[in-house]
Amino acid sequence: MTERCDAVVIGGGIAGTAAGYYLAKAGRKVTLLEKSFLASGSTGRCIGGIRQQFSTEATLLTMMESVGLFRSMKDEFGMDVEWKPSGYLFLAHSDDQAALYEKNISMQKSFGLDVSFISARECKRLVPHLNDEGLIGGAWGPTDGQANPFLVVHGYASGIRRLGGRVETGEEVVSVDVSRNRVGAVRTASGRTIETGTVLNAAGAWAKEIGAMAGINLPVEPERHEALVTEGVQYMDVPMLVDYRPDGGYFVQRVTGQFIGCFTPKQRVAGHSHESTLEFLADMSWRMVRIMPSLRHIHILRQWAGSYSMTPDGIPMVGPTSVEGYYCIAGLCGHGFMLGPALGKMTAHFMTKGTWPIPMDEFACGRSFGEKEKMA
Repeated sequence: MTERCDAVVIGGGIAGTAAGYYLAKAGRKVTLLEKSFLASGSTGRCIGGIRQQFSTEATLLTMMESVGLFRSMKDEFGMDVEWKPSGYLFLAHSDDQAALYEKNISMQKSFGLDVSFISARECKRLVPHLNDEGLIGGAWGPTDGQANPFLVVHGYASGIRRLGGRVETGEEVVSVDVSRNRVGAVRTASGRTIETGTVLNAAGAWAKEIGAMAGINLPVEPERHEALVTEGVQYMDVPMLVDYRPDGGYFVQRVTGQFIGCFTPKQRVAGHSHESTLEFLADMSWRMVRIMPSLRHIHILRQWAGSYSMTPDGIPMVGPTSVEGYYCIAGLCGHGFMLGPALGKMTAHFMTKGTWPIPMDEFACGRSFGEKEKMA
């Protein structure tokens, strides 16, 4: 069975559905292929945080665009995606951490971001239940926020269909035809052949395998991370609290009243494992209660694991590759949900117009990986 479309998008998470939607808005006939169900990978396993407080120019500008998109999604999709500008508060418990935040804030303000360094007393006023022992202050971004990953992906996927595109779940890509260094077709496990001159690899933790099908080496490796969510309690407007101490973590109160959070483990677990551990459950509970002691009596509903898709320098790989017609949005390094809308929109713009709306060299797929500072 042979079909034809303008562009095939591989991956039904935030990056793939966003890019597919904006390609369809540009008039392209789009087919999105997802081997499982929508948001079945990293997107559906994230904690839904959305921040603009980054330390590199391209990422900051991308996130400012993303927040604008999240803010307008209710009107764009005609449905609520639970967007709330609940803010991000980065806690500083040392002079060095405070100095780093203030350095980043200086750069962020130069691009017009609403962000400031506030005192420990102001942090406590903002979050009355916060443990301020040893706290110097924090970097506060009131326009950062949160949204529901499943609802956002549903909004984009519905938009693709509404614009005449196709969203196919349960369709696993098994090969990509390349002739004379140009994409020609995509083949699936069900026996379908989809002829196309344009392929976008947005396969998340499986981006490396999908790249190899076209003879492209994408140095993207999956890495297991765990998370948990509590029962719902009275909404207290607690922003995302980020504690970068070695035994810190980050969590936010969802609009449902639940607290959801995770931390970056010292011992990284490579591969596609989604195994959950009792060690994480106990450790994350302690870390959350240390930051907010009033959480000690709240029950945990469930925990889970998912994949970060890591690059050697901790920066995403976005744009054209060495094979003509083959593009990627890969290696989003744990920031995929927040970056996805803007990266999808900007990549679709490049694929249809040939230009980027902002300088994107930082994200280039063909860049060399030296001793670069990882994105923070």
